[in-house]
Amino acid sequence: MLESTHINLEAKHRPGKVQVCQADYHNPFHASALVSLLDAYAQDPVGGSEALSEFTKANLVPELAARPHAYSVLAFDGEQPVGLVNCIEGFSTFACRPLVNVHDVAVLAECRGQGVAEQMLALAETIARARGACKLTLEVLAGNASAIRLYARMGFAGYELDPAMGKAQFFQKWLD
Repeated sequence: MLESTHINLEAKHRPGKVQVCQADYHNPFHASALVSLLDAYAQDPVGGSEALSEFTKANLVPELAARPHAYSVLAFDGEQPVGLVNCIEGFSTFACRPLVNVHDVAVLAECRGQGVAEQMLALAETIARARGACKLTLEVLAGNASAIRLYARMGFAGYELDPAMGKAQFFQKWLD
């Protein structure tokens, strides 16, 4: 169970120099920031508008820490956590190399449009390259125009093998 002080994410944002770092899942401050930022993202309309469950809040960081193929990037404005990227390493059978799925990109609403996501994604890419990954993947809701513009600026594009077959689509099937 995660035992740390929960960070107040409603503090007034004071624009300054944002610092990004790879999260240390064993650092209570980083762990609390990760859970608080992901919960804020989950409650945002682009995250589904529903708070994380108490189970998820209590178990997320220990479960990520137990997975050597997971890593997270945090952004801080001073001591205030303002952004999060969660990454999970997978494997490309075509390239026979690791790939990294950028699973969550979250920036507090009052900090958006200030380059925070770009800084976090740049570090996530640096870490992926150091792991020997051949590519980064992510999914984005079609209505999230600002995120789509960001990802295009960062070099992401729709996935296709043959233009005649069209772009890939993202599907899911819940198992419980």
